[in-house]
Amino acid sequence: MLKPTLALAAGITLSLSALFAQAAEVLRVSAIPDEAPTELLRKFKPLGNYLEQQLGMQVQFTPVADYPAVVEALATDRLDLAWLGGFTFVQVHQKTGDAIPLVQREQDAQFTSKFITSDPSVQSLADLKGKTFAFGSVSSTSGSLMPRYFMLGDDIKPEEFFSRVAYSGAHDATAAWVQAGKVAGGVLNASVWDKLVANGKVDTNKVRVFATTPPYYDYNWTVRGTLDPALAEKIKTAFLALDPANPEHKAILDLQAASRFIETKPENYQGIEDAARAADLLK
Repeated sequence: MLKPTLALAAGITLSLSALFAQAAEVLRVSAIPDEAPTELLRKFKPLGNYLEQQLGMQVQFTPVADYPAVVEALATDRLDLAWLGGFTFVQVHQKTGDAIPLVQREQDAQFTSKFITSDPSVQSLADLKGKTFAFGSVSSTSGSLMPRYFMLGDDIKPEEFFSRVAYSGAHDATAAWVQAGKVAGGVLNASVWDKLVANGKVDTNKVRVFATTPPYYDYNWTVRGTLDPALAEKIKTAFLALDPANPEHKAILDLQAASRFIETKPENYQGIEDAARAADLLK
């Protein structure tokens, strides 16, 4: 009677071992939903294939519903790697204390946001006084936090200055709202604006940029603090190895709106943490 039981137990142990080994061979990746899920998947697919080749493991990308979902999933070890905005990185780092920003695009060290309008009479933020305005997600660095921070520095309190403040949820949605006249003005990140213009997704005869924020640090690829350090190092090396002189690599970089990737560190996002505290968005 004992032999079949032992055999069954051994079989279960082997099955569980195989299951855990398989799970360890999957890199779980996601990104803040600052664009439509289909667009995020399209942009990530070639990068995911590249990472699989470089790491020798399966890479699985899963879109999430909102910004807090990425923060929670990374903080609870349900994700290994995530594309974060500066503010979402600050939130994860505050929640865990050990999340590690590996790399950022070269331009993320000098990132900006664009203020846009379809109203011909608007030449500056002052001209939007008493009109409607849209941010992106409330948790977006470039679509909400930093533009708001710079507005407050100019003594513009959005909820008092505009007749109505709305949140579109994503940068491309903000542009669509402004173009459709749903709001008189809005703000979105410079990279998405440039892409929308280049792809003909926004009519520049109707919508135009009227102001640009000062530069700040923004996006990065972050790993959970409990990830194997050797794997984290391999991921960083893979990103840093992307060479714009290599046509296959350039195609990946172009989809990421990146000239190249460079190393980053938590200290780079101290300014964003300060802005979040000034806006009462962090305890």
